[in-house]
Amino acid sequence: MTQVQTRPAVTRATVVTHGTGLTARDAMEAPGPQVDDHMTVDVAMSVLISARVEHLLIQDETGRCSGLVTRAQLAAHRGGSWYVDRTRLRDIPLDRGPFTCSAAVLGDAEAAMRGRTLDVSPVVDEHGYPLGILSLFP
Repeated sequence: MTQVQTRPAVTRATVVTHGTGLTARDAMEAPGPQVDDHMTVDVAMSVLISARVEHLLIQDETGRCSGLVTRAQLAAHRGGSWYVDRTRLRDIPLDRGPFTCSAAVLGDAEAAMRGRTLDVSPVVDEHGYPLGILSLFP
């Protein structure tokens, strides 16, 4: 029988206490629901509500990450006088990057998020495909 070495699990407590040497990939969470940028705002809000999440990752026609939208952003957009029911996610203003690279040192990634006043940021691979979400801890 051959023993298999496993990587120790990284918990939130580990990340907060021992942040040195960790990367964004080590601290990221599952990406959650991902939707195409041609989806309408109304349908995206329905997806958010039914999935019981606060944000959606948006991807372009190639599957690369093109943004992240929150429930608050969608609600604010729907409340504007400019809103029409055919408005697509690609047509609303939202954070379109730069996104967090999976190999980024965790401390640097958190500093960049704080500098841009982001609570969550998509984590992407070297080609721009979404891998997960990095959240700032309170």
